[in-house]
Amino acid sequence: MSGETTRLTVYYDGSCPLCRAEIDHYGRQQGAEGLCFTDISPEDARPGPDLARSAAMARFHVRDPQGRLVSGAAAFVLIWQSLPRWRWAARLARLPGAMWLLEGGYRLLLPVRPLLARLAARFFAARTARR
Repeated sequence: MSGETTRLTVYYDGSCPLCRAEIDHYGRQQGAEGLCFTDISPEDARPGPDLARSAAMARFHVRDPQGRLVSGAAAFVLIWQSLPRWRWAARLARLPGAMWLLEGGYRLLLPVRPLLARLAARFFAARTARR
């Protein structure tokens, strides 16, 4: 990744319906032109020398314009800072103890993500079938 970029690079699991829905939501927001969405689900995906595909699939990562890699709740906060309609959430994350709570919630969510992804897939399939 070049240090010349001014965009955040968002690494996401495109094989996860829940992840895709969230990324699609962010991609429709004002300010999304400052985000570079990178699907790391293909077997040949290479997110970078300092980020293994397996690590990127296991935990949410964002690379800032200076090339620093951020993961978990802090990665979401970087995205929120970039999107005008989400800046309120980034401000809340700066409150004392908020990042600790956000990261704790994120870590609790990780083990149930596969179940949530299956539920999301069923929901989206049912919604598509009704159309």
